Order: sequence, then C-alpha cells, then structure tokens
Amino acid sequence: MTTAPITFIGGGNMARSLIAGLVRQGAAPGQIHVAEPVAALREQLSAEFGVATYGDAADAAAQGAVWVLAVKPQVLREVCTTLAEPAARLQPLVVSIAAGITSAQLARWLGGHGAVVRAMPNTPALLGAGVTGLFATDGVSEEQRALADTVLASAGRTVWIDDEARMDAVTAVSGSGPAYVFLLAEAMEAAGIAQGLAPEAARTLVVQTLLGASRMLEESGEAPAELRRRVTSPNGTTQAAIESFQADGFKAMVGRAIDAATERGKTLSAAND
Repeated sequence: MTTAPITFIGGGNMARSLIAGLVRQGAAPGQIHVAEPVAALREQLSAEFGVATYGDAADAAAQGAVWVLAVKPQVLREVCTTLAEPAARLQPLVVSIAAGITSAQLARWLGGHGAVVRAMPNTPALLGAGVTGLFATDGVSEEQRALADTVLASAGRTVWIDDEARMDAVTAVSGSGPAYVFLLAEAMEAAGIAQGLAPEAARTLVVQTLLGASRMLEESGEAPAELRRRVTSPNGTTQAAIESFQADGFKAMVGRAIDAATERGKTLSAAND
C-alpha cells in the first residue's frame, strides 16, 4: 500500500483504529505521524505501531500531506487556529472526523484553507468493520479524494455524499446507529430473560442473531423488506411479533429518532460556529 505522509492530530481511539487499519493494509509506519498531548498515549502509539509521535501539533503537521483532525469537536476550533499558518504554507488535504463541524467552519478556522473533507466514521471502525460518510469541498482534487478514501477505508466501507447538508443524516443513521442496535440488543436480552432464558443464553442468542442477520443483509444483496418477508411465515411466531411492532408504530418511531438525531447535529454545528 502506498500513500502520502499522514499526520493525525489527536491519538485517541478513532485515530488508533485508522492507524491500525493503515498499517494492516501495508502503509509504512514511517509515513504516519501523530500529534498527541498525552505522553503515555504517544508512547503506546509508538510502541504498538512504530509511528512517529509529537507533543506539538504544528511539529506533526509539518510532516504530513494529509492531516486527519481527530480531536473532540469542542476543541477543534482552537486546534485549527494554531494550524492556520502551516496550512497556508503546506496546503495539505485536511480530513476532519469531528461530528457537527462543517467544512466552512473548518476552512475559516484554518485561515481560508480550501482542501477539506468531512468524514463521519462510526464506532465499529474500532474493529475494522465501520462505515464512513465523506464529503469533499470543491477545493479537493480527485487525487486527494482518493487519499481520503484510502485513509477511511482502512476502517471499513466508505460512502461519498454530494450535499454537505446530508452529513447530519449520515451522523444520525450510521454515526449514532450502533447505539440503536445496542438498544435493540438490550431490549431483546431483557425480554428473553423475562421469558425464562438464562442471561448467558439470552445474550448469546441475541448477539449471534444480530450478527447473522447483518451478514445476510451484506451478503445476500436483497432489500431488508424482502429478507423480512422470507422469514415471516403466515400466522407464525415471526408474524405475531412483526404485527406487534407495527401496531406500536415501529417505523414511525425509528423515523422520529433519526430526525431527532439529525436536528441535534444541526444544532451542535450552529453552537460551534
């Protein structure tokens, strides 16, 4: 795997996942640089992956043609301000994985820098099984888009979004989505236990059911509605459960939840302006 030198600004869990994926796919550790203020984390990253680490963000930024901004949204403005001068001088591709921060905000905080990609990965990226929504500004070249895709694809699948306004929907569907699945798993486990199953048995049944269903969705290529119909025998147990879900307005409830998450994303973006 060949790629341009990459600098991660922030060495937390998501950065670690991307670094692990890049190295696993053949990226040279010497091409990866990480700025992280916590010394213990710097030592761990260096020992585990052989990457170069720095206590100062500007020192690390000077090494990279691609900058991955992997810090918390609430401190991103301050971080970008300190990097505005090297951004103007080095003209890197800037990839941000901070939720709710728009490309216009990033460009402004970086002193008018134009080559910005917004990325919204999700937590399964920690296992290399994530999915990331990506949006590129007009200042991003095709080569830079490919670089951004390479970095984020190291943690799973990628989906490019043409309209940045839809990034809040990406956050609501996939960024927050794992929590919805965990909530369903929690409810199914509790219901199984209430029906008399041992907790260990209920957990195994739920986890493997969700895993198997996800694989069927991925590998069959069929629409969810078609797969659901195939396992719903007339007047059977599945139909009884589906009818109960429908009577309680399951689809409408999910729609309201996605809408609420989307609107909260817009609110958080405005609050950071």
